Order: sequence, then C-alpha cells, then structure tokens
Amino acid sequence: MTRKEQIQNAYKLTGGVSSFYDGMMTYSTLPGKAICRIVWNMDGEKNLRYLERVLSGVPEDFSGKLLEVPVGTGVLTMPVYRELPGAEITCLDYSPDMMAAAQKRAQKVGIGNVRFVQGDVGALPFPDESFDIVLSLNGFHAFPDKEAAYRETFRVLKRGGTFCGCFYVQGGCKRTDWFIRHLYQPKGFFTPPYETETSLRNRLAGMYSEVNVTRVEGIGCFRCVK
Repeated sequence: MTRKEQIQNAYKLTGGVSSFYDGMMTYSTLPGKAICRIVWNMDGEKNLRYLERVLSGVPEDFSGKLLEVPVGTGVLTMPVYRELPGAEITCLDYSPDMMAAAQKRAQKVGIGNVRFVQGDVGALPFPDESFDIVLSLNGFHAFPDKEAAYRETFRVLKRGGTFCGCFYVQGGCKRTDWFIRHLYQPKGFFTPPYETETSLRNRLAGMYSEVNVTRVEGIGCFRCVK
C-alpha cells in the first residue's frame, strides 16, 4: 500500500470509534469536511496534499526508531505504522484520553511494535539522540512552551535523523487566522505565539542542516535533517 493510499484509507482502516476530531483530520465526515472548508479553506485534495508532504519524512520501508509527539487519537498514523513492522515506534501524548484512543486503534489493527508513553513534549523522558525520526502532527500550535518543545525534539533526534511534521502558521490564510484568534485561542485549543511560514523556515534553518518548509493554506509542513 502506498503512502497516499494509507492516508486516504486512514479512517476506514482504524475504524471503531468516530469522533469530530477524527472526521476533521481525515476529511471523512460531513461535520469534519465543513470545518476543513470553513475554517481551514481545505478541500479533500488540499487535505491529502499536506498530509502527504508531512508523512514523506517517514520512508515506506522504515525500520528504525520513531517518536511521534503528540500522537492524538492516532487516526492518521496507525495505518502507516501497521505497514512498518520492522520499526520501533514510541507514541507520546500529554492527554490520557487521546492516548487511550490511539492505543485502542493500534490494538484493533494488530500493531505490536508501538509503545505508548504519557508525557510532556517540553521534558521528554528519553536520552539524547534516541530516535531516527521525530514526527509531530498538528501539535506545536497547541504547546504552551514552544521553545522547550523545539529544544527537546531536537535533543532526542539522532545526528542525521529526520524531524518532520506540520502545524498552523499565521498569515497563510486570513480566514483561518480569524478563527484561530476568535475561537480556537479563547477556547484554549491553540496557544500563542505562532510561527509564520518565514519564521518557521528561519528557526529550523538555525537548528538543522537540511530544511524543507512548504505551506498548504494555514498549515506549515516541514521536513528537516539534523
């Protein structure tokens, strides 16, 4: 199964529990599609495009050590991990409820090479240079201490390893900026300050030897090599 097929089939493959969050992430339910279009100015093609860019940092034959932080409900990544039986995968999240949903998905599809750890991205409970890949999907815009998150994800990544992911960037879509400022931030879903596409590129270029940053509407996608 190609990476594109894994993303397109994510909701169907994991199954079991439907949630508003999962429907939005997978563009698979009417409420989820509505939020993607209204808030994020995303249709199915754009949703697929940014996820393909993010997950391109994880080779289809990957067999090393990967850290995902935060794992959320695992709706997008568990189908990917199912196709990586030789990898050693660690999924971390601060929320026990989110992590429980991800664990349920992993068990449902029979993934045995994933361990789950509750913890804080600002103080990761792992030694220096522990992972070949650090993956972060839609997390940094919510982290209260972003500086610590950047430092810690860098610290636990091996030399030559890949840091990849995505999150909201300010200035990419005026409509999205309005909703973040007036809805998501007051509700506590997102926490300022926010990167712009340019500030993200400059920040990562100051830390990593190779940096690729692109944007799909208000989502910044990145792939870096330490």
